Amino acid sequence: MNFFITRPIFAAAIALMMVLAGMVAMLTLPIAQFPPLVPPQVQVSTQYIGASADVVENTVTMPLEEQMNGAAGMIYMSSNSTDNGDAIITLTFEVGFDQDIGQMQALTRSNQALSQLPPEVKQVGLTITKYSSNLLLGVNLTSPKGTHDGRFLQNYADIHITDPLARIPGVSTVTNFGLSKYAMRIWLDPAKLTNLGLTGSDVAKAIQEQNQQVAAGKVGQAPAPAGQAFQYQLRTKGRLQQAAEFENIILRARADGSVVRIKDVGRVELGAEEYDWDTRMNGEPTAFIVISQLANANGLKIAQAVKETMDRLASEFPEDMTWSIAYDTTRFIKDSVHEVIVTLLEAVALVILVVFLFLQNWRATLIPIIAVPVSLIGTFAFMAALGFSINTLSLLGMVLAVAL
Repeated sequence: MNFFITRPIFAAAIALMMVLAGMVAMLTLPIAQFPPLVPPQVQVSTQYIGASADVVENTVTMPLEEQMNGAAGMIYMSSNSTDNGDAIITLTFEVGFDQDIGQMQALTRSNQALSQLPPEVKQVGLTITKYSSNLLLGVNLTSPKGTHDGRFLQNYADIHITDPLARIPGVSTVTNFGLSKYAMRIWLDPAKLTNLGLTGSDVAKAIQEQNQQVAAGKVGQAPAPAGQAFQYQLRTKGRLQQAAEFENIILRARADGSVVRIKDVGRVELGAEEYDWDTRMNGEPTAFIVISQLANANGLKIAQAVKETMDRLASEFPEDMTWSIAYDTTRFIKDSVHEVIVTLLEAVALVILVVFLFLQNWRATLIPIIAVPVSLIGTFAFMAALGFSINTLSLLGMVLAVAL
């Protein structure tokens, strides 16, 4: 103590450095309502279209679980197999475990299980994402005049909105709840199939063979005969896009030259992949996009970036489409942090008042008056070094420290 008392300039320099370091840390520390107490999670998901929950569990979920078991740092895992063919496995790791390492482990182990999965699942693929149950915001897309239905809103959000939001720093996942992607739905008449000696597998095989993106190659490419002056890149039509094009897919060619097409045994319409989900706001169709944050991210900065991104994307919205935020946890973060800061300032004022009452001298009180804010601001530098965040509990600790 005498060392600093006899060297006031040196003490002032250290105090100034602490204040500067604390102010820099305040601008970079993540802000949340509570500290990161939830263990990091990684989610592995896929879909076995048309399969029941039992089939999904036996053919997809169990092989994946066998490979995931024993991952380093994993506490436990949970899985969910649904009747719409979804398989979701959530790996929960120890608090403080690097979520990126957990994601890499899940990717490596899931690749080892690919050979045991059905071909339909391999075609869909596996999705491995860093998962967080800390939901931050919920963005709604609506059509006030009813020009667009819920399916259009959901698909528009999937194509134009979810990717820009997912690129915001600190965002863990962006989930489009109730998403039903556009799909060609083919309704087959079993009686007509039986009369023609066809099965549903024959129809599926014909669609796979005739609905392809083919690389047609080039004409006149070297080596070419002498005198070949031109070279042409062949372009094919590619995948089918209209319902009428799918109806004309050939299922069988008869000996007399006639053919059997899909429209002869059923009908084709543009619809959705599934109709198990529906999202509404105030009774009207909506697309509901939920954003969750990473454990060490600044929730307030993410919320601000989401709003700025949505304002930018809204300039390209089609007519009669608006966006709003119906679910926002940052309001509670702002309110709780604000109240704690007010309490902190009140505690500082009370400490200064008590010191003055005991010392009865403003000059003697000046030192504690200066020391309190230096200590408080400098604390943020140590919080950053120790990996803490600005939240209600850490600020409450500072209030108690001031009181002591």
